[in-house]
Amino acid sequence: MNRTDLFIRITLLLCTINISAQVQRSRLVTLMGSRFQITLVDKDSISAERNIDQAIAEITRIENLISEWRPETQISQVNQNAGIRPIKVDKEVFDLTKKGLYFSKLTDGAFDISIVAMDKIWKFDDSMDELPSEQAIKESVRNVGYQNIILDSTNSTIFLKNPGMKIGFGSIGKGYAADKTRDLMKSMGVKAGIIDASGDISTWGTQPDGKPWAIGINNPFNDHKMAAILYFKENAVTTSGSYEKYAEIHGKRYSHIMNPKTGYPSTGLTSVTITGPNATMANGFSTSVMVLGEKDGLKLLKPFPEYHYLLITDKGKIIKNIK
Repeated sequence: MNRTDLFIRITLLLCTINISAQVQRSRLVTLMGSRFQITLVDKDSISAERNIDQAIAEITRIENLISEWRPETQISQVNQNAGIRPIKVDKEVFDLTKKGLYFSKLTDGAFDISIVAMDKIWKFDDSMDELPSEQAIKESVRNVGYQNIILDSTNSTIFLKNPGMKIGFGSIGKGYAADKTRDLMKSMGVKAGIIDASGDISTWGTQPDGKPWAIGINNPFNDHKMAAILYFKENAVTTSGSYEKYAEIHGKRYSHIMNPKTGYPSTGLTSVTITGPNATMANGFSTSVMVLGEKDGLKLLKPFPEYHYLLITDKGKIIKNIK
């Protein structure tokens, strides 16, 4: 995503009721450069706090594998050796890279984990009042291109063909961390919880009173009215959006979410929320639909009926089939 940050405020409607010898505990921490809120329903407070520690350790483990900002990670080693040699990586890193390439092929390059190599010619801090030149935009994507990411499944290596290439997982990494942490907590016997990775959310079980989790999706055009309230047991939801981080030039809004094929920001949609069984997939879809726009985005989602959507256009129109 290139998403790469979430700018749609998602409000978790949580209760703190103790019923049937269950307690709910929540902790807010900064991990992977983002806000994570970990909420668990457990047998007692001591167990809940101990398991939150385990959840934090799992997210940290993933960050230490895939962060492109930490020079010692496997992904950083891949980037440092672009155009030089393949780098052997853990199966987990290999498989996540493979998932990134899956979305690249599915979207014909609208999603691309090599977008992190794009020159930063766009500014989203209110300092831009003119568009970059067409030549600068064209040159900005010279090191972007998923076709030049070479995977060798036999040797579990990743090779970036061109010097200057980089890959990163800002688009699906937090959703992946939410999924993996949910899986770990379930395997440890934690009956319910929410892993909220800055709006990339995986849920399971119910609140202590037996009610499903309630997640509010804010409407960027109306701070006093939610676009939807979603009720989940085991599910995932992710949102990609532009309304808090954008450039406005000559009356037109340009999103911070970039089109890796063209070098231009995405336009047409202000936010995309996707729900489904898997946050990693939902994450990939929400980023891709932001880039593709309404028409092509809905076409992308059509073969995946287990994933539902809520789109808000730049004009405030809501298009949804979320249940």
